[in-house]
Amino acid sequence: MDDPVFARRSIRAYTAEPVSDEHVERLLRAGMAAPSAGNQQPWQFVVVTDPATRALIPTVHPYAAMVEQAPLAIVVCAVEAQARWPQYCVQDCAAATENILIEAVLLGLGAVWLGVYPLEERVQGLRRLLAMPDDVTPFAVVPVGHPAERKQPADRYRPERVHRERW
Repeated sequence: MDDPVFARRSIRAYTAEPVSDEHVERLLRAGMAAPSAGNQQPWQFVVVTDPATRALIPTVHPYAAMVEQAPLAIVVCAVEAQARWPQYCVQDCAAATENILIEAVLLGLGAVWLGVYPLEERVQGLRRLLAMPDDVTPFAVVPVGHPAERKQPADRYRPERVHRERW
């Protein structure tokens, strides 16, 4: 298999095949294995498999049309009250999200990162839709499924963006 970091691509088309409970747990374990500031692990996850609920996500996120087709959506959330350093929740949840995306590649699944935070209309919309408490901030939605499209690994290395020792 290709290196999962380089093989990871944004997949937006999925087959109807469900994602197994075993794979859902592996994705969540990968998210929770992410590094976090002071090991604070300020994340919570909402697993959405109900088709009716998935169909409503695009009503609060304008770029989430593929969520209806995906058999699974994982909503990565930050809970600042659980954090010793709440200012790092964004980085912590970003690391968890990326781990989920890489684990999806290792499992032969496709996924895409849909940003929610810091856009307040998306945050509030998902909070309402998923009955989240006010102190929970939805950070990202990750639709996951068996890919109905294939994309080649992308080499995005640009040496002109690298500075050594100083700018």
